[in-house]
Amino acid sequence: MSRNRTAGLNFDGRVAVVTGAGRGLGRAYALLLAQRGATVVVNDTGAGLTGDGLHEDPAERVAAEIRDAGGAAVACTASVATPEGGEAIIGAALERYERVDILIHNAGNVRRAPLREMSSEDFDAVLDVHLRGAFHVVRAAFGAMCDAGYGRIVLTSSIGGIYGNADVANYAAAKAGVIGLSNVAALEGAAHGVRCNVVVPAAVTRMAEGIDTSAYPPMEPDLVAPLVGWLAHESCSVTGEVLIALAGRVARAALVESPGVYQPSWTIEDVDARIEAIRDVTEPVSFPVVPDGHAAHIRYSFGMAQTDGTQ
Repeated sequence: MSRNRTAGLNFDGRVAVVTGAGRGLGRAYALLLAQRGATVVVNDTGAGLTGDGLHEDPAERVAAEIRDAGGAAVACTASVATPEGGEAIIGAALERYERVDILIHNAGNVRRAPLREMSSEDFDAVLDVHLRGAFHVVRAAFGAMCDAGYGRIVLTSSIGGIYGNADVANYAAAKAGVIGLSNVAALEGAAHGVRCNVVVPAAVTRMAEGIDTSAYPPMEPDLVAPLVGWLAHESCSVTGEVLIALAGRVARAALVESPGVYQPSWTIEDVDARIEAIRDVTEPVSFPVVPDGHAAHIRYSFGMAQTDGTQ
């Protein structure tokens, strides 16, 4: 790796925290930001795929790789799964560099089981890292970012979080929850120069263990990292959005609704009779998170009632 001082989008003077950065996607994010001039806190517990076991080596290896290439990096092995760990991870940036400009929450684990067999322990263990972990690091960084008037937060969801997937109810629930957390951070950060978005990445890493990937097209972490780099950059022009990077395809995912059907009163039979019209999304409506998607949604529904559904 060599530091890349192109005339393009660089991160000189920025301090970035990347969780789960010891391997796979997180490593690719950390290296790219460092190549472009960022100082990086490389966070990784070194745990196994299920989240068990702690090893300092992965985080320190990536931090050393950055330093050997002339960059600035420090390793942190605290766990995102606890409030204290979240504070320690962000504290590694604030105490050493006195700022945190970028937070990328990438840490993850997997515990597979059919829904009818999944234990509460396995459900919680995955939520602890993916969803509660996101909250722990966002909560620790958010105040400092707002006070500084600048911040870029990138949280990680998945196509399983959007569409579901068999045998990973814990993972799907956590990844769906991350989107809600991101929306609130985007809303509350908007007035303070803090932008928060979600990346839905796909790459062949150890998280794909047990899956036959032999027929997959190229799906290396380096195909995802540029999108995350843009979301982490000061030029990022969006907030409260979900962007996908999978096998070279970059896209936006958005929640849409059908226009809906208004009646002043309803029966079960009415719903049955009009369900196709209710579900018709040929002319979808959407409500961007920022500036006021929640209120815009209510205004839209109220408007139909106030105009007797003829708007």
